[in-house]
Amino acid sequence: MLGSHVPELRALELLVVVSHTGSLSAAAAELGITQQAASSRVRTMESLIGAPLLDRSRRGSALTPTGELLVQWSTGVLEAAEQLDAGIAALRADRRGRLSVAASLTIAEHLLPGWLVALRARQAQLGRTPTEVTMTATNSQRVAALVTAGEVDLGFVEGPDAPEDLRHRLVGTDTLVVVVGPGHAWAARSSRRVTATTLAATPLVVREPGSGTRTVLERALEGLPTAPPALELSSTAAVRSAVAAGAGPAALGAHAIKDDLTTGRLVRINVAGLDLTRRLHAVWRGGAHPPEGPARDLVTWAAGQASARTSKN
Repeated sequence: MLGSHVPELRALELLVVVSHTGSLSAAAAELGITQQAASSRVRTMESLIGAPLLDRSRRGSALTPTGELLVQWSTGVLEAAEQLDAGIAALRADRRGRLSVAASLTIAEHLLPGWLVALRARQAQLGRTPTEVTMTATNSQRVAALVTAGEVDLGFVEGPDAPEDLRHRLVGTDTLVVVVGPGHAWAARSSRRVTATTLAATPLVVREPGSGTRTVLERALEGLPTAPPALELSSTAAVRSAVAAGAGPAALGAHAIKDDLTTGRLVRINVAGLDLTRRLHAVWRGGAHPPEGPARDLVTWAAGQASARTSKN
């Protein structure tokens, strides 16, 4: 552990430059700081060490024997610090050049592609090299696990709540819509409406445990007697196809089924008094803000789009 008498690296650098220039003012000019700031750094070092480091005269500044000794000791320290600085710069450049993202299926299929196109356009506008993005599409539980393990830089999840052990920011909302195939008995009803109790008691086509879609549905139906699932499938596309084929009702995100409702492949069923709203969050490890660079830019864009949609509504 470092003791309390180690000077700051910038102060040591100043002393080394003074040894080359023979002048405190010339050293300050070379480092781009004021002479007042340079004098303050020297005084702080002298206070830490307990001995004068410079002899000042009209001809300039000369190192005292203690100052010369400190410069000798500092050379290796500053060389190591330069290597550390270069390594950190390389890490920052790599972080800006590459971004790994994991996203829940709804976000990965219907929102994230547009966000990434916007990020690339913004980078092109600023004259930056486009970020190389790798994306993993999986359920929200798995996304959180990948972010927690440090296997991806950034995650996007859906559900009633954000993971408690990760930093997060709201980037939008989505609503689950209860749908059936056009040949289902509910589709033939003039009102196309059922109660929450009826929905809970009906075998549904559902996503796998850990999916944000399933979590929101189970939370909404909590406390009601529920029937076992008719089918349990691992992708939104599979659920849509099963429902269209007559396997049973399902609750799916509005983004995912917009075209199916338009073409009549699926039929919307209204459920009175049931809150099927889900929140979409960006999640990451570490500080209060997403990692600096493309990850932060992407989250900022996504959140801005959500805010703009809210304002229009």
